[in-house]
Amino acid sequence: MCRHLAYVGEPVRLADLLLTPPHSLLRQSWAPRDMRRGGTVNADGYGIGWYTGEAEPVRLRRPSPMWTDAGLPGLAESITTGAVLAAVRSATIGMPVMETACAPFTAGPWLFSHNGLVRGWPSSVAGLAARLPVAELLLMEAPTDSVLLWLLLRARLTAGEKPADAVASVVTEVAAAAPGSRLNLLLTNGSTIVGTAWTHALWVRALPGAVVVASEPYDEDPSWQEVPDGHLVTATPSSVDITGVGEP
Repeated sequence: MCRHLAYVGEPVRLADLLLTPPHSLLRQSWAPRDMRRGGTVNADGYGIGWYTGEAEPVRLRRPSPMWTDAGLPGLAESITTGAVLAAVRSATIGMPVMETACAPFTAGPWLFSHNGLVRGWPSSVAGLAARLPVAELLLMEAPTDSVLLWLLLRARLTAGEKPADAVASVVTEVAAAAPGSRLNLLLTNGSTIVGTAWTHALWVRALPGAVVVASEPYDEDPSWQEVPDGHLVTATPSSVDITGVGEP
């Protein structure tokens, strides 16, 4: 399984969010606490997307372990942002290790990440994929379950569905087509975070003027709240709402 994190709120240095906490995303890349038999390390790449005040976020992705990127600490020290989505990747067996397979995936103002796997890939979700335009499938960034999930979600967002509704419907449809899938999703537009806990852990923490949603807490602060399995969290700097989605 992968590890991911999304933050919106008061501007923060990327380093202070992703590298320096005692159990930061960097540490989770080589010493995760809660993989639930989904691998042991997250060494198959990483990605960071952040917002600069422009309409679309900036994105950095690498197909190598986060801890091997000697340029990342200096970059992360120099960038301050009010919203970020970052992930470290543990590739499912049989799926390619390449830059375009690394989250976050993006279109317009959106950043998206998937922690988990789709059972029975790809045949289990072939029917769902068939609903998408052929051109989109031919132009998939990478032949992975995470990219297909992004295409399914992006189609709903483009059609005007509310983000929380779109995320919930993708999770329930994919879970019905591929029972036993792990579908922890994170989506943000730079002001709101939508995430799901579906057969894997997800945590949320309200901060002064900010909120963070993550696969694992990055410190021991008791204000971290676990999102129950089968639930969706919608979080902004001023509110956290957790609602049921269904039974995994």
